[in-house]
Amino acid sequence: MPRPVIDLFAGPGGLGEGFSALRPGGDPAFKIRLSIEKDPLAHQTLQLRAFFRQFPDKKAPDAYYDYLAGLIPREDLFKQYPAEAKKADQEAWHAELGGEKFPPDLIDARIRDALGTRVNWVLIGGPPCQAYSLVGRSRVIGREGLAKYEADPRHELYRHYLRIIAVHQPPVFVMENVKGLLSAKVQEQHMFERIRSDLENPLDAVFGPARRRETLRYRLVSLVVRNGDLLGRCEPEDFVVRAEDYGIPQARHRIILLGILAENERQTGLLKTQTRVPIEDVISDLPRLRSGLSKEPDNPQAWRDAVLEIADSAWLHGPRVDDALRREVRTLLREVDASLDRGGIFVRPGRRVIRAHRNWFQDERLDAVCNHETRSHIRPDLHRYFFVSAFARIHNRSPLLEDFPPQLLPKHENVAEALEDTKFNDRFRVQCAGRPSTTVTSHISKDGHYFIHYDPTQCRSLTVREAARLQTFPDNYFFEGPRTQQYHQVGNAVPPLLARQIAEIVYRIFN
Repeated sequence: MPRPVIDLFAGPGGLGEGFSALRPGGDPAFKIRLSIEKDPLAHQTLQLRAFFRQFPDKKAPDAYYDYLAGLIPREDLFKQYPAEAKKADQEAWHAELGGEKFPPDLIDARIRDALGTRVNWVLIGGPPCQAYSLVGRSRVIGREGLAKYEADPRHELYRHYLRIIAVHQPPVFVMENVKGLLSAKVQEQHMFERIRSDLENPLDAVFGPARRRETLRYRLVSLVVRNGDLLGRCEPEDFVVRAEDYGIPQARHRIILLGILAENERQTGLLKTQTRVPIEDVISDLPRLRSGLSKEPDNPQAWRDAVLEIADSAWLHGPRVDDALRREVRTLLREVDASLDRGGIFVRPGRRVIRAHRNWFQDERLDAVCNHETRSHIRPDLHRYFFVSAFARIHNRSPLLEDFPPQLLPKHENVAEALEDTKFNDRFRVQCAGRPSTTVTSHISKDGHYFIHYDPTQCRSLTVREAARLQTFPDNYFFEGPRTQQYHQVGNAVPPLLARQIAEIVYRIFN
């Protein structure tokens, strides 16, 4: 029987998807019994995937694919399979840990009901991390001051996870957070060391002297470094997992803590390093698309004409553009194609074949690409996107603002400051071919400036599906809600393919 998994702060379900996908010998090793998420649209995504997993592997009904294609509404899909829909509803719970409507007693009852009599189970999840991220931290402190940052209630969200450990005492837990946690301080206290100490001694941290006679201790082990110091204790940096070293086509560095009951002294495995996967190996097979024109009429020819204006632009002929780049731009402009469309929620696939992780991504029953629709950009941004992607082809890096021709610099008040500040000097960033992408974050929902496609002739930012590929979501994983919210869900998730590798290590702890 598959071991139960409880997923907290589940988001769209990346961590849970990885655990669900582990099938040693063909049978699932784990089953999500309960996933909890407060965002309504992420919950809809989570619930739909829970429904999909109620069916045996590769046996989802045709109606599921009809829903992805927009042929039937969600309600009709669930009505056709009421038993599976009910189980999905029980599994994916729209609830807020710490919310007024969801007191601890209610949360605990749902967890006990989900686990039944099973004692060998796993707790997984990643408490929201925006308060710890380097960018989020600097923005809040810079805009509102240190006192406001230290008063941010998100610092305490991990305690809901901690309380559930203390009450339900899972044999194993997996907790994910941003690397910025290593340097985060609140009231002069290092947050990582505080969280680490609390997780190692959850009863003491949650209940204090009232439960001090009881013993519940965990050891936190690294997924990438063996043992640690002479006492078996790892350095904080040892908990950082660099996803690009494990087959994920993205340079994503996250803290991942694997907690095991201290009485279990079994040696745990490590993630196995793999050849790095460049971005084009997972997105070049997707249909080529054009961006749209915003704040003016948009059609294929108008878009092409806007891009071709580059040929006569002052910036192309100025001193900041070297001869090699100028020749490259002129060559590429001849390839700009007005026949490209902008994609959509469900578009026909391209003719190319994906190069990496084909069996993981593709579903032979899915004869289309989901969530593959481009954004619109203002005309000057089209020129900027073309410039940065062409620049990368020549110089093998994304340009900094100081590399931009003056005519292409954005007319923001803080551009001069950014030119001097190396931290935010890459305001327009192309995802360079030949290497893993940079970290896909929830910021991709704001604009596409940090996630520009490496092909200048498409002149656009990445689509939701391309971002999902970089996050290693299978192609039949559908993201609900408006496009902005789809981006947000993808950027906040744990890569499922990395999660499956973590699940393998957890599986061996039990076996």
